[in-house]
Amino acid sequence: MKPDQVSVENEIHVNPDGPPPAKRRRVERKPRTTEYLDLKAASEQSEKDEQLLDQLTAVLRKKKKIVIIAGAGISVSAGIPDFRSSTGLFASLPKEHGLKGSGKHLFDASVYKHDSTTSSFHSMVRDLSHLTKNAEPTPFHHLIASLAKEGRLLRLYTQNVDGIDTSMPPLATNVPLNVKGPWPKTVQLHGGLGKMVCSKCSEISDFDGSLFEGPEAPLCKGCVETDNVRTSHAGKRSHGIGRLRPRMVLYNEYNPDEESIANVVRADIRARPDAIVVVGTSMKIPGVRNMVKDMCRVTRERKDGVTAWINLDPEPTGADLKNCWDLVVQGKCDDVASLVHLPRYDEKEEETLVVDEKKYEENVRGVKLEIEIRKSGSEASTSVKGESRDTTPAEAKPQFIENIQGMPTPSASPKVRAALPTIKPQAQQAKLLFPRATRTTTPIAGSAAKNTKKAPQRKPRPSRSKKAEPKPPKATINNTFKASKTSTAAATAKVPEKREYEPETQSEPMALSPRSIMRQDFSLRPRSRVSGVSGPFEAQKPVDRALQPTNPEQKKNVRSSSPGTISPTSKPRGFSALID
Repeated sequence: MKPDQVSVENEIHVNPDGPPPAKRRRVERKPRTTEYLDLKAASEQSEKDEQLLDQLTAVLRKKKKIVIIAGAGISVSAGIPDFRSSTGLFASLPKEHGLKGSGKHLFDASVYKHDSTTSSFHSMVRDLSHLTKNAEPTPFHHLIASLAKEGRLLRLYTQNVDGIDTSMPPLATNVPLNVKGPWPKTVQLHGGLGKMVCSKCSEISDFDGSLFEGPEAPLCKGCVETDNVRTSHAGKRSHGIGRLRPRMVLYNEYNPDEESIANVVRADIRARPDAIVVVGTSMKIPGVRNMVKDMCRVTRERKDGVTAWINLDPEPTGADLKNCWDLVVQGKCDDVASLVHLPRYDEKEEETLVVDEKKYEENVRGVKLEIEIRKSGSEASTSVKGESRDTTPAEAKPQFIENIQGMPTPSASPKVRAALPTIKPQAQQAKLLFPRATRTTTPIAGSAAKNTKKAPQRKPRPSRSKKAEPKPPKATINNTFKASKTSTAAATAKVPEKREYEPETQSEPMALSPRSIMRQDFSLRPRSRVSGVSGPFEAQKPVDRALQPTNPEQKKNVRSSSPGTISPTSKPRGFSALID
């Protein structure tokens, strides 16, 4: 058998005797369906329609990242006509300006090729500018502004050029649109009539309808001044003077904000909005159609994502927009705004709060509250001085006052003292005392009080981290010259007062050099015996029992000599004068 076959069999038959591995359960999502709601037939609504209506209002009231793609249909109630309806601009403009064909030609970039079409375009722009200045925001405009103020509007993509939405502070935009974020809440896909731009220097200024009269476009004042300085004062040739035009995008024309709009759409798709609302548009523009398709696909991938279509006309058809909507609402967008009933962005809370005094008294003040507060024995016994400001005795209070002492009142609540932390005494480790052996010496009767030693102090234990230091070598001379017998002094012997040497109390015997020991031994001063140090002559001169005195008088003479001194038998060399 080949080794490859063995490894394969081992991988397959891991545990042939045990049970088979548990299979992972695959949860399949329910297929998305499109629900239809007709707001026109309000009297014939069924229970299902009410559920769909509740779903629509819940989306606009609770969703956190809403994207709205609006068209000219939301401004019809403000007096501004749309484009493609039976009463729209494409149908009415040919009659007003005597054009052949559709009024769509006035919104094409070719209007500047002929003087007649340029003059018609200028007159149409003046009329639209006059309508937009006098128009008021619709209820759906206020709904969008309220969403923006609440922070639940991710973006508003508008195809309108009237500028009603951007005139509201929560929906203000930037002209031109910045390439990098952060971006404003409103993105104008086709520009607007609020600004005009120079075709040469690209200077943007506020739109002035009085300048657009006749077939010729007005000259740019900035270009005129620059050309005058160049030709008159500098003596150079002219570079030309630009013409002004409304900053709105026409058909078959390049959009100056194309790159910025693409960046905004890409960022919003990465943000994964939870609701898409397409309202008031027929989605005939290819760019808008692709944007809606991508955003709806991302939103429907979310479990809680909802996509809605709101328009008087049915949803657009096509293979690219198949299975794109969760809810299709046929009706006016202003009716949807009135059903959602969000507070306007410019309303204050004090104006919306209305309290009916009679209803308040009946429903709230008529309720009797009885609250009993029981105290424990320890709390009842302890009292804090100055805690209660009530000076009336407790016996004088009626019974019903005691029952409602805990009822909340508009006044400030009493402060509750927090329990003080109890500090538990830490158990200390008991000290162990070890007896220490002390050497006993025979003190002299006259100087017993002066030779009292202090108790030796305990050495600190060396730390483990540090290495033990080597101890100094002990004095070996003390071990070598050790006395064989110590003499005892009689208690009754009288010794004259003498100045004794008081050694310092040390934890260890001090090592002395041989020279200092010889100097101390040959000194003629009377001295006491130091504990632990013996004279060298005592070690060198052993005691002979045959020479010890036997008579009592001789013993007295021996005992009368001080035990701490040594009387040499002969005079040392050089000390005869001092001894005499």
